Amino acid sequence: MTSSTDPGTRHADRLRQQGFDFIESGAMRDWLAATGPLDDWPRFAASWGDLAPDTYLAKLGRHRRRRHAVFSLDGIGHPAPAIRREPHQPHYQSLDYNPLQGDIERWFEPIEAAAGDSRSLHTVLRCCQQFFGALSPQVPRWHAEVHQFRIEARADAPGQPTPEGMHRDGVDHVLVLLIERQNIASGTTRIHALDGRELGHFTLTAPFDAALVDDHRVLHGVTAVEPLDPAQPAHRDVLVVTLRAAAV
Repeated sequence: MTSSTDPGTRHADRLRQQGFDFIESGAMRDWLAATGPLDDWPRFAASWGDLAPDTYLAKLGRHRRRRHAVFSLDGIGHPAPAIRREPHQPHYQSLDYNPLQGDIERWFEPIEAAAGDSRSLHTVLRCCQQFFGALSPQVPRWHAEVHQFRIEARADAPGQPTPEGMHRDGVDHVLVLLIERQNIASGTTRIHALDGRELGHFTLTAPFDAALVDDHRVLHGVTAVEPLDPAQPAHRDVLVVTLRAAAV
């Protein structure tokens, strides 16, 4: 029987009540560590130093770095739920969900094998598989997209974590996990109801700070980031995992 103090139970209750949840770093790390190994986390986090430019956003005069991968996650009804990396494929959102870059297939550089095969990433995916699977036990398989983002900021060009503004991703569930903030101010996550009312806000400041989002019920966005010291490099690194029920 699941204990009422189980983190999955607590976060599921909050997600059902308000459509989102903010998890502080210590609690999130403990939850992940209880799910699987994190022993290669430093090497996994270091892979954000080798992301590729987002050429689609650069055409609009904005800058960020990213890599992308797609995984299939068996639903929790499977006797031995597996996690499989799928062949590289484009990221697609309709204009309904991304008015800035919707209705186009965007091909990003793939997440490198060392990061994609890492024990840390698979622990994150296993946590998503178990948690979101428990919320939707009828789903036999999930289409999971994994995004590594680095938002860079300069004194003359603040970084835009969500250049499309307040939005939905067009999926079922979203996890945003902070990897690192270096020399960054602001970057506040805002959550709005579908009618535009603000429901809450928080800032991911420490590695492992996380946000869970019910993409059917709320909009989310992040304010621009600026360097604390304009003379030094400044960036915000996040891992974003989205899940939607796969066609079967």
